[in-house]
Amino acid sequence: MLSQSKSPSIPPGESLCRTHQSALKCICSNRRGALKSLGALGLISAGGVSSDWANAQDNSSNLHYRVDTHHHFYPPAYQKAWLDYEDKRNIPHFTRQVSWSVDSALADMDSAGVKKAILSMASTPGVWFDLPIQDINQMVRSCNDYAAQMIKDHPGRFGLFATLTMVDVKSTLEEIAYVFDVLKADGVGLQTNYGDKWAGHTDYTPIYEELNRRKALVYFHPLAANCCGRLNTGTFPAVLEAPHDTSRAVVSLLLAGAFVKYKNIRWLFSHAGGTIPMLAGRINYFHGSAKNVNEFAPNGIEAELRKLFYDTANATHPASMSALLKLVPPSQVVYGSDYPYLPMNTQVKSLHELGFNELMLDMIEHSNAERLIKTN
Repeated sequence: MLSQSKSPSIPPGESLCRTHQSALKCICSNRRGALKSLGALGLISAGGVSSDWANAQDNSSNLHYRVDTHHHFYPPAYQKAWLDYEDKRNIPHFTRQVSWSVDSALADMDSAGVKKAILSMASTPGVWFDLPIQDINQMVRSCNDYAAQMIKDHPGRFGLFATLTMVDVKSTLEEIAYVFDVLKADGVGLQTNYGDKWAGHTDYTPIYEELNRRKALVYFHPLAANCCGRLNTGTFPAVLEAPHDTSRAVVSLLLAGAFVKYKNIRWLFSHAGGTIPMLAGRINYFHGSAKNVNEFAPNGIEAELRKLFYDTANATHPASMSALLKLVPPSQVVYGSDYPYLPMNTQVKSLHELGFNELMLDMIEHSNAERLIKTN
């Protein structure tokens, strides 16, 4: 069961409302039932909400635009490799992926009020396609360069979570230097697993050490693991396996002590953390009293989970958002569309139907992301 007494870890410069009464003043408008879909108490995490939110002024010039932190793109070489990969496996193509273009992305961004989109590649099957390592490195570099050109061609509209090889430490470290020192990437975008080695695997230690040294923003996107992607559950992997693999990555990193060892990394997870909000109490029950708990969660497992950032991609259903905001303060939630798999307008509409007031929407839709990316 989640404790209601511990305060969540929050970014420097933020404090928490002292009581649930003041927290309600932070998150509710003066209109009764402003948060009708979730209910006021359902939006309060164990520690309340940040005073930055409580003291924010209703400045209409800063509202009603969005920063999309979960935005896929498809360079031509990558697009061809992906479609060939699916053809060989009789996997149906996703129509909006096939028809993707820079112009269509910009048009959809404008339609949905998205001011800036942070580009990322990580999705099944990544950039690997059963290629030799030198070809993988070339694909990774070409994708990052293509994104950098998009940023140059459309100032202010795009950012980049750069792709990394990961399956080879040496080339990954070289790419980290390139994307940060040359391309000036906003962060890196990783998969939740690579060949059934999940995010907390010791093979990635040198990579995390370098990302920690650089105080990097590290974004994780799920993919269907080899173990489970073809299970005959009557549905396709994106429905069940993607969110579960995000949870596997979070737990893998947690138990490996990554959130404690690499304190300078800011961790961002897709789809509201997958099933983490629902399983947080269960994870705490089984691991919260482990003999070595001080090594991976010195302030408790819930505190470690509250330090992480989570996007809203395909997670704007009232039940999903209620569970997430019971676990973490609103300062840890950023807007993500999962474009082009989900239309941006659909996600915006769903988010606004939750009944949040304008200050709540302001935080989730852009100010949290701008703070997160600016501090990188």
